[in-house]
Amino acid sequence: MKLRACFLSILFVSAGLTSQAQTNISVSVSDKAEPTISKYIYSNFAEHLGRGIYDGFYVGDTSKIPNTNGVRNDVIDALKKMKIPALRWPGGCFADTYHWKDGIGDKSKRPAIVNKWWGGVTEDNSFGTKEFLNMCEAIGTDPYISGNVGSGTVQELSDWVAYTTSDNKNPMSDLRKTTGRDKAWKVAFWGIGNEAWGCGGNMTPEYYANEFKKYSTFMSSGSGKMFRIASGANSDDYHWTDVLMKNIPQGLIEGIALHHYAIIDWDHKGPAIKFTEDQYFKTMKSALLMDTLVTKHSAIMDKYDPQKKIALVVDEWGGWYDVEPGTNPGFLYQQNSMRDAMIAGATLNIFNNHCDRVRMANLAQCINVLQAVILTQGNKIILTPTYHVMEMYNVHQDATLIPVTVNSDDYVFGSEKLAAISASASKDKNGIVHISLVNIDPNKNHKVSLNLDGKKFTVVKGRILASAKVQDYNSFDEPNKIEPKEFNGAVIKSNTISVNMPSASVIVLALN
Repeated sequence: MKLRACFLSILFVSAGLTSQAQTNISVSVSDKAEPTISKYIYSNFAEHLGRGIYDGFYVGDTSKIPNTNGVRNDVIDALKKMKIPALRWPGGCFADTYHWKDGIGDKSKRPAIVNKWWGGVTEDNSFGTKEFLNMCEAIGTDPYISGNVGSGTVQELSDWVAYTTSDNKNPMSDLRKTTGRDKAWKVAFWGIGNEAWGCGGNMTPEYYANEFKKYSTFMSSGSGKMFRIASGANSDDYHWTDVLMKNIPQGLIEGIALHHYAIIDWDHKGPAIKFTEDQYFKTMKSALLMDTLVTKHSAIMDKYDPQKKIALVVDEWGGWYDVEPGTNPGFLYQQNSMRDAMIAGATLNIFNNHCDRVRMANLAQCINVLQAVILTQGNKIILTPTYHVMEMYNVHQDATLIPVTVNSDDYVFGSEKLAAISASASKDKNGIVHISLVNIDPNKNHKVSLNLDGKKFTVVKGRILASAKVQDYNSFDEPNKIEPKEFNGAVIKSNTISVNMPSASVIVLALN
């Protein structure tokens, strides 16, 4: 580890000798009222897909792997440290084929189900509602349940709400007590269907809006205010958002979803590790499109909801590549490299800067699926570069947004270019200002000048995530190859902070 630290130090210093342009960032630190960066922007997603639930979260209470009621203890500890605020379950496409009563009661009597969406495997339903909600309590995260609209009924979803949240005497609370839980759970977040435009039923937005209103009307929670989330648009389908905002009354809805993946091409996704710079550039271009998508969907929502009462919920996002060689194509298992750290850092900056409308986002997915924060293999566990970015950025959770204006130098590839630097900033309840910076350029470092408007600071500390190559990753043989380090390269002078950002790096500064 000492040799690695020396190598990184040499890398950073040698990169700094190269002449380069400068990125100027204006950071407006003031007492002006600004929106709060909701902690729920840092939420995650756990679908019954591949080794996400079984062998990821859940190994069963007879496993030799240390566990609590079948859930891996190392997973619980890692997600606590990451401060995961909410977890979406059971899907995804799986949600609209899931019938919750199959997953309650005596595990030996639960019927099996064939997962038609992901690999055609048979699941025994040993991980169901009680297991999920008790796991959320153990982690300290809020559950977000996606209801079955595609193949379910209004009564089925209404009963699920009552089973989980009602303490009044009724058939569903009585059923819960007979299946091992006396006190109701707290479940505020409910998704009414998933990807209704696709695997959730191939509906038109007009038809889905009517279905949403019907389901929403008959849902009522016994544990406080309910946050009902509509199945939203696929990427740049702005018509979908317009129809939902126009046709669904505000009293029936709290959020509208949006799904967008950083992907090269659905038919040619490219490898997760051995990717070329051309593939890297195209992936980052797709990831940075999120800013345009959020801006345009928000503008449509503003037309119908100028007071911003309805949240934009980006409940599926992340990088999507070819599966690892030799693994089940339906399991979507991929490694996680520094490219994924770039996607995570830049995307979270976008969400932070749009926190007036984006009030929840769910990285896809949590364990062993797509852009996972955790990978498992037997009793081994990896915290991925994406995990480390999420953990570094948790200082922004429920902090006050500080507006930033970024005039970035370019990352140039061939005849195309992207902004090399992205940033977001916030002030926490103790008055400490945090600034998160991402340099997506894999070839060179970039000088960044942070111009602090409104307040002077005397102390700046930082953490950095970086590696020699953007293709680098943590493996089961080298699980700690990439992890955050202390960063002392920020120089403060008067109201300006100078930072020399290494190639493909993420830095979070703390100012006081």
